[in-house]
Amino acid sequence: MHEAETRTRTRTHERLAPPPLFRVIYLNDDKTSIDFVIDSLMRYFGYDELGAEKITVNIHEQGSAVVAVLPFEIAEQKGVEVTLSARANSYPLQIKLEPEDV
Repeated sequence: MHEAETRTRTRTHERLAPPPLFRVIYLNDDKTSIDFVIDSLMRYFGYDELGAEKITVNIHEQGSAVVAVLPFEIAEQKGVEVTLSARANSYPLQIKLEPEDV
């Protein structure tokens, strides 16, 4: 008779940390139209008209406002899309990203 061999398999479970989140911040300027800002908030960030209008007022009155908190890659992509749209419409709108944990 043969002796039974016992083999032990070990599995390692690596837990992936959630991606770091970044704030997408619109900066106020004197050239970009309110209508463009409202439209961009609705188009790129999914705001309804009332929500977009409220945030646009905050941007205007406070000089800037956080419009979304997203994983870096998504925040960066949306920032680029809005910036390209603004430039295509001759607006100098600036978007800033900063880590949420700061």
